[in-house]
Amino acid sequence: MKNLFLGLPVIFILLFYGCSKDNPVSPSGSGEMRMYMVDSPANFDAVLINVTEVDVHSATSDSNGGWFVLNSTPHVYDLLSLRNGLSAVLGDTMLPAGQYSQIRLILGAGSSVVINGISYSLTIPSGFQTGIKLNGNFNIQANATYQLTLDFNAAKSIIQTGNGKYMLQPVIRVVANITSGTISGTVLPITANAIVWTVSNSDTVTAYADAVSGYFKLMALPSGSYTLNIQASDTSAFKSTAIQNIVVTSGQNTDAGTITLSPK
Repeated sequence: MKNLFLGLPVIFILLFYGCSKDNPVSPSGSGEMRMYMVDSPANFDAVLINVTEVDVHSATSDSNGGWFVLNSTPHVYDLLSLRNGLSAVLGDTMLPAGQYSQIRLILGAGSSVVINGISYSLTIPSGFQTGIKLNGNFNIQANATYQLTLDFNAAKSIIQTGNGKYMLQPVIRVVANITSGTISGTVLPITANAIVWTVSNSDTVTAYADAVSGYFKLMALPSGSYTLNIQASDTSAFKSTAIQNIVVTSGQNTDAGTITLSPK
């Protein structure tokens, strides 16, 4: 897999003033909503997703109304660049204070997956019309900022349908930043090309150690205690290991330090 650019977080900031699909929204009694996107690793060269609109839905409205726009400017994201601490901001806007229950991503033409240097168009069922809808209850409070992270799992989301065709069936975790944190560290030797993972509820959260530095970062982990699993890409050369009882605290990063894999 190609080497990824890692390091300090790089954030693509998109600023938009929120409005309802039906009526303009007054900033009075409003709070800020900021939505990030990150990705888990996958064995592709690139996964390019064209997001044309991001909306959220008021919990007090029916399905025919109550949608508020966070972002209406199309942007193509390479999901595989959003790893090990890197993220993109899908939208940053003011919303009326209150409870919200759904997120909707409208995707446009041009989404693709690149495998061994060859680009394949992605078929996205309903992505162009009704959008990809995600459930997640969150409360916007007046004069406060609410941050939410969408964790895309590209490896599970892309399905080969045959005859060189690929389909996107998104697998996405929705995690509130206020109740989540991260785990980071470094895996040596670098030649191990290690994969690092842990389990959050029923979801496996994964990262590849950087091919240059060995650095990794697991994102959007709800606060709690975790077992960190580390395995070399060549299991015949290095022993796998696990570190138990790593505590994640909301809003903080837990540094697992340097983890050295032993040769077999």
